[in-house]
Amino acid sequence: MEDDAPVIYGLEFQARALTPQTAETDAIRFLVGTQSLKYDNQIHIIDFDDENNIINKNVLLHQVGEIWHISASPADKGVLATCYNKPSDSKVLTCAAVWRMPKELEPGSHESPDDSSSPAHTLELLCHLDDTAHGSVACVVWEPTGDGRRVISLADSHILLWDLQESSSQAVLAGSASLEGKGQLKFTSGRWSPHHTCTQVATANDTTIRGWDTRSMSQIYCIENAHGQLVRDLDFNPNKQYYLTSCGDDCKVKFWDTRNVTEPVKTLEEHSHWVWSVRYNHSHDQLVLTGSSDSRVILSNMVSISSEPFGHLVDDDDLSDQEERRPEEKSQEPPQDSVIATYEEHEDSVYAVDWSSADPWLFASLSYDGRLVINRVPRALKYHILL
Repeated sequence: MEDDAPVIYGLEFQARALTPQTAETDAIRFLVGTQSLKYDNQIHIIDFDDENNIINKNVLLHQVGEIWHISASPADKGVLATCYNKPSDSKVLTCAAVWRMPKELEPGSHESPDDSSSPAHTLELLCHLDDTAHGSVACVVWEPTGDGRRVISLADSHILLWDLQESSSQAVLAGSASLEGKGQLKFTSGRWSPHHTCTQVATANDTTIRGWDTRSMSQIYCIENAHGQLVRDLDFNPNKQYYLTSCGDDCKVKFWDTRNVTEPVKTLEEHSHWVWSVRYNHSHDQLVLTGSSDSRVILSNMVSISSEPFGHLVDDDDLSDQEERRPEEKSQEPPQDSVIATYEEHEDSVYAVDWSSADPWLFASLSYDGRLVINRVPRALKYHILL
């Protein structure tokens, strides 16, 4: 089987929530949450066996409702948060909770996976992250480094900072702020910056992106009309502290320097429908993944605004004879931004894309029909980046 061939896994229910298991840096593991109105919802633990190109799965029951968003603790392999629908007096609220998966399903346990006769496991509820006064929760974001105690939830027009007490069994509200303005303001998504000692969070509401300081819960920057239509997702460049990317319903992906928010640094217009998800590669920030309602996943090479805009410069003395026969590679022109590959294994809207926490060259994408696809960065490009 060819090394770069995709591996496809089909869930029996619709799905839109995907996350790598962030604290797991040895095994390639993703968590997927389902959206079924008729049956108990599930979290599928997807373990990818890289050597044999196969997927092993375990299923956890998530009996409280359809999963709209899922995120994993950066510090504890067994802990995750979900945002889920809950009918409440003639309206549906989206609630959030922190859960622990059964010990035997944590990586390194020796229980045989994928045994269809074994009963489905149930999640243990650790604590709720909502207080219905604040409205429906759009997403929960963990502080990227640290002990997994601090999370932010975005509920309607409120940004709430929680401190998870001992063993995450209780969540204490440590700070909050609200969107001010006319109309029904609602957050759609947010990301916690890994820079500035984790004191900054970016949020999207309608067409606006805002930065917040978690110490004072006050706004530090605002990009109005960042997109022509709703902003769907955000991500921070892991290596360049002021750089942020966003995507939205105007089919565009934009890159921002938060010190100067009047214009994006770059704009990509490769998708033909809403762009739902954008992710920087954790190790090589020129690699950017996007997923869209046009059913496509696009991998772009944003080398001009990456932390290594000229790649690794090599001395002529270091080249072997064989390499010296390739004069065309010795030009010192800065590399151009480009689309590396367009992936068309999906037939429905791609709601989520994400990189593996364990293997920087591997990523997953999830479409609404429950199809999860695992792909690799093309080998030629991988070696070009590494060498």
